[in-house]
Amino acid sequence: MALSVKLQTRQTQNLALTPQLVQSIKLLQMSSTELQQHIGEEVEKNPLLELDEGYSQVEADSTGAEAPASREHAGEERRLSDRSGDVSKELDTSRTALENKLGTTLENEFDGDRSGGEPRPQQLGASGGTDFSVPAAGEHDIGEYVAGRKSLREHLGEQLALSRAVPAVRMAAAQIIDVLDEDGFLRKPLAEIVRETGAEPSEAEEALTLVQSFDPCGVAARDLPECLAIQLREKNHLDPAMACLLEDLTLLAKRDFEELQRRCGVSFDDLMDMVDEIKALDPRPARAFDTAPVLNIVPDVTVQEKPDGSFAIELNPDAMPRVLVNQTYSAIVSRDDQGKEEKAFLTDCLQNANWLVRSLEQRAQTILKVMTEIVRQQDGFFAYGVSHLKPMSLKQVADAIDMHESTVSRVTTNKYVETRRGTYELKYFFTAAIGSTRAGEAHSAESVRQRIRALIENESASNVLSDDAIVEMLKTEGVDIARRTVAKYRESLHLPSSVQRRREKKALAKRR
Repeated sequence: MALSVKLQTRQTQNLALTPQLVQSIKLLQMSSTELQQHIGEEVEKNPLLELDEGYSQVEADSTGAEAPASREHAGEERRLSDRSGDVSKELDTSRTALENKLGTTLENEFDGDRSGGEPRPQQLGASGGTDFSVPAAGEHDIGEYVAGRKSLREHLGEQLALSRAVPAVRMAAAQIIDVLDEDGFLRKPLAEIVRETGAEPSEAEEALTLVQSFDPCGVAARDLPECLAIQLREKNHLDPAMACLLEDLTLLAKRDFEELQRRCGVSFDDLMDMVDEIKALDPRPARAFDTAPVLNIVPDVTVQEKPDGSFAIELNPDAMPRVLVNQTYSAIVSRDDQGKEEKAFLTDCLQNANWLVRSLEQRAQTILKVMTEIVRQQDGFFAYGVSHLKPMSLKQVADAIDMHESTVSRVTTNKYVETRRGTYELKYFFTAAIGSTRAGEAHSAESVRQRIRALIENESASNVLSDDAIVEMLKTEGVDIARRTVAKYRESLHLPSSVQRRREKKALAKRR
């Protein structure tokens, strides 16, 4: 059999992920915070892009019948309206970048479009973003007066610098401070501190005692009982009974107050006072030095109920800033006779700017379309609350709006909706189905979970509900659920078992 090389022509179909398509996919799954950052970066890089501080809301109304049991809401989408007004405001930074790249002077080109003779700095976002303006002479930036946030190590290091410990102890103390975890605990054994620093074991113990005397109280503890003991010792409340209680925190977690009372040798009222004092302590002494940024949730969509019972769905402009292509810049530069490289740069900037604008508008329309379908299928929740939440899957929504399931998944990830009942992630409305004991629709797992919470919160001290009792009560309400599922949902709600709840309610009854 002879081997030979041949040329053959084949026609195949495949999906090519162009850079623009990849960008569209990334934009779709970005949260509002990530989107703000990405747009800011794009505006800085592309001189033909600018932010539009005011644009028309996209609104979709769901209208339906007034009958509560059979109300159906049909979503109506309104397209984004075209921007009106001039687009002559520019970013000074973008202007400088464009002039440097193209060698073109744009001075006085926009004087006729401005209300005054001086250029106005562009602001990022309509909700109070970054202003590129420079303070005038004699003025001060308020950021200069914002105090810096100290880390836990810096705070402890300052106290160590003021101590009078010998060098070997100071070195061991510095190593202890360096290996504390985010909660302020020392998880590394002292033997390793001795080996790393070359200090004597007694010096390491002295260093640990020194650090434990620093603020915040309870820092450098090796476990939770020691952390609480340090705080109680500081208050001069660490008596033998309290020390015994700290040794039996497992019993306290189980709410076995009778056994604790026997072991500590105190009366029931004294035990309850001791428990209250422990609850007032801080199990995470480094909490105030947590450097993790606190991000406020900005809802992407708002849903409001109208007087006629229908729902108005609107995109939040603060979460979805809109960028515009500065056609005035493009026209001015195009009038000049530029070289090949400059023309290519401008063409690339214009193409990227147009694609970003289209991608953002498509993202807004997709989010609105998905949210409209969620409201249509979960209208009972928006009207009456979580008890009327229905089981729903990504595929159900995707099939209803003729989209791929992965697209719906990207749209509902890290996106939030503001309702009169609170702010929820869009993923919240997708829950598993639990069978019904009667002929009818299945029940939402989330609504069943909240029903379990309500049953436990409303139980009496004389009739604490076991998991089996909850199963029987739910079955009478038409919910077909197993005992292990009830236990799993109860634990996910951080609710103790019936034995622990009975002990706690019995203790509270005694105290009264």
